Amino acid sequence: MGEPAEQMYATVDATVALLPAGKPRYLMGVGMPEDITAAVRSGVDLFDCVLPTRLGRNGWAFTEEGLLKVRNSRYAQDDLPLDPSCEGPCCRNYSRAYLRHCFNIEEMLGPRLLSMHNVFYYGKLMRRIRAAIRDGSLGAFAPWKDRRSP
Repeated sequence: MGEPAEQMYATVDATVALLPAGKPRYLMGVGMPEDITAAVRSGVDLFDCVLPTRLGRNGWAFTEEGLLKVRNSRYAQDDLPLDPSCEGPCCRNYSRAYLRHCFNIEEMLGPRLLSMHNVFYYGKLMRRIRAAIRDGSLGAFAPWKDRRSP
């Protein structure tokens, strides 16, 4: 934790090579989509991290384009869903403007909806990673188009 990404990736590679074959490989506390993807490429099977809900509670949404900070003023009149490509309940029912409003008036629905959206995003991310493993494209898989982080 706290190391540069390349050092973390090298450590994961070295550690996974020492673990017994055929057993699940667990990595705790890694939560950015690109880090999860790199760890899967190294052979990690299981993850847990508070990042999706922590960022959701603080107004950040994971999208196919990268992270979106819903509190930004540019979303004040934005009727688009957080992520137009998302089929989740938050994106089907609430706009960026409404979610921003919830955060601005400190309505607890905002953090809850963004947390729910982020968990939904991670479920979709893992389904996409599993599909890339099945079709042999994991090496080229990118979790999002534009790397933006908080």
